[in-house]
Amino acid sequence: MAGIIVLEIPGATQAQYEEVTDKMTGGRGGVTARSDSPVPGLISHCAGPTPDGWHVTDVWESTEAFQRFAEKLGPLMQAAGMPQAEPKIYEAFNVVTS
Repeated sequence: MAGIIVLEIPGATQAQYEEVTDKMTGGRGGVTARSDSPVPGLISHCAGPTPDGWHVTDVWESTEAFQRFAEKLGPLMQAAGMPQAEPKIYEAFNVVTS
């Protein structure tokens, strides 16, 4: 079952997000395609600023796929100086991709 992952990161900046995504894609810049993920299973990704930080919402093929991704993401976020944030994980009832 697909999982919806919501990450609110108070105090995080666009520069930190760009640093993390650049490292995640091996220096190719931001995430622009599902294949940019270092772990298979990403369905969709969106990110943007909030009044007090940064917001990310992903849809993954499974919560297990997201957990594998999170193992790679955590150290990159820490290296970029991003504040720690606990993701909210929801089971998807419906996912539309096109």
